[in-house]
Amino acid sequence: MDEQERAERVARGRRQAEWLASRDVAAVAVTFVDTSGITRVKGVPVSVFDRVSGWGVGTTPVFDAFLLDDSIAATPAANPSGDLRLVPDLHRLVPLAAQPGWAWAPGDRWTQEGEPHPGCGRLLATRLVDRLAQAGVTAKAAFEVEWVLFRGSEDDPQPAAVAPAYGMGRVIEVSDYAVELLRTLGAQGVAVQQFHPEYSPGQLELSVAPESPVAAADTAVLVRSTIRAVAARRGLSVSFSPSVEAGGVGNGGHLHLSLHRGGRSLFSGGDRRFGLTEEAEAFIAGVLERLPALLAVGAPSVASYLRLLPSHWAGAFACWGLENREAAVRLVTGSVGEQARAANFEIKCIDQSANPYLLVAGVLAAGLAGLEEHASLPEPVDGDPAGLSEAERSERGITRLPEQLGDAVDAFAADKVLNDAFGPLLTETLLAVRRAEIDLFADASPEEIVAATRWRH
Repeated sequence: MDEQERAERVARGRRQAEWLASRDVAAVAVTFVDTSGITRVKGVPVSVFDRVSGWGVGTTPVFDAFLLDDSIAATPAANPSGDLRLVPDLHRLVPLAAQPGWAWAPGDRWTQEGEPHPGCGRLLATRLVDRLAQAGVTAKAAFEVEWVLFRGSEDDPQPAAVAPAYGMGRVIEVSDYAVELLRTLGAQGVAVQQFHPEYSPGQLELSVAPESPVAAADTAVLVRSTIRAVAARRGLSVSFSPSVEAGGVGNGGHLHLSLHRGGRSLFSGGDRRFGLTEEAEAFIAGVLERLPALLAVGAPSVASYLRLLPSHWAGAFACWGLENREAAVRLVTGSVGEQARAANFEIKCIDQSANPYLLVAGVLAAGLAGLEEHASLPEPVDGDPAGLSEAERSERGITRLPEQLGDAVDAFAADKVLNDAFGPLLTETLLAVRRAEIDLFADASPEEIVAATRWRH
């Protein structure tokens, strides 16, 4: 960041601070997501927002080594010496409608020398988007957000809605909360496309419009914070954890992604299966091949593997299929007449304990590798892979995804594409945090894992 850019940021920050003050905003929450998937924050008064816009606010690199319980992994990132600058993205600044007096902006982390911090997931995702653009391709992405809404204390939580799954009765039970949430998100510029009850008691889901991948990760952070804030105003609690009840259906955090070249979708009008172009197929194939390693980023908690079960619509097998909700990768073509707008692919085996920026970066790196390798997809799977015999799955090359976090971590450690994309510091830190969390829950029962993680993400 040179002097001219810094001066321009300060000037813009001053104008934005005046605008915020006119809306009775007192402070800005500048957030980043750590390696364990927790959104961390530095709050700054509006009176100093101009300086923070140019110079950032101080933050320790030790946050990279935090576990979900706030203990710290033994890794070079945990060195208490040194400092970083958390710099807000002024384009995403928004007053928070459910937190009067507060505004929000996602932040990038830079060194004090003005260099990108190699552990910053948001800057990594930005670099991967730029790499894709160098190939002449742009991407759009969106995260689905699932959560369980509870009444009562966190020590004795009760689902806030018990009507049938996907039923109108459940909408009636949470009607006022849902209306406030949708209005709040709209006031913050979030384009919600649908809202509906999910499978488990008290479970809800909403989908938002696709954006550039980094913006999609930003929106996922904002949406989850807003869901929690609206609930808190009504005396309710929220869990985004991949498992909120041992043996139950947990919360996913599915990622949808599409590719475009010259304004045209690469997911429709092609000569490959289901209208895919050669580039779209190669990209998906690159992701599918590296799914076991990507789970260390996309299903990164011990609790993730309580959710990632066959025949639970969680995508427990490394395969793909057209509109197949049991495949880890689901191709969505859209209805006849809207394929050019709607076609995309969905990764179903991931959840919201993931850092969305690291997940976007990992998926883009894997897809870019597929493009460079001119990879091709195996035959698609129709129906539940769990219904096939082991011999049939073996013959068709359908493998079970890792059943525990340690296997995913080992796959990530061995994956040169992802290691090269993430770089030495971030790779080492990610592996250290994952292994420390595995050790943290080494002797824990499923019930103990759920209790320890229910309110963390």
